[in-house]
Amino acid sequence: MEKQTKSNTLKKEAMLDALEKTLGVVTAACRKVGIVRSTFYEWYKKDKKFKASVDELNNVALDFAESQLHLRMQSGSDSAIIFYLKTKGKDRGYVERQEVTGKDGDPVQIVGFNYIKPNENNANDKTD
Repeated sequence: MEKQTKSNTLKKEAMLDALEKTLGVVTAACRKVGIVRSTFYEWYKKDKKFKASVDELNNVALDFAESQLHLRMQSGSDSAIIFYLKTKGKDRGYVERQEVTGKDGDPVQIVGFNYIKPNENNANDKTD
């Protein structure tokens, strides 16, 4: 288990502050604090309190993004409205789906094929 030092505690607090300012972008936050990403992920993996704080910050960033989406929708942004409907309105039919049909709308016919295992003297697998 990692030994909690005053220096580590201060760096973790600085990291949480940096994550808040960068909306959870780990690389940018690490640069601000002067640590490598692997240190962040080690803290995240081993320190339950730090992990809980990071997860809460990620939820705050997501809330912010959703609020910005709602503002765009209120201002009449077609793309924001479409995005919202595609993600939140699926149960009402706002889903893009592709229908695959055969010729003239008939059902797709699946014709048998031969599967050739790789490296089984297949001329197509040879590289020069």
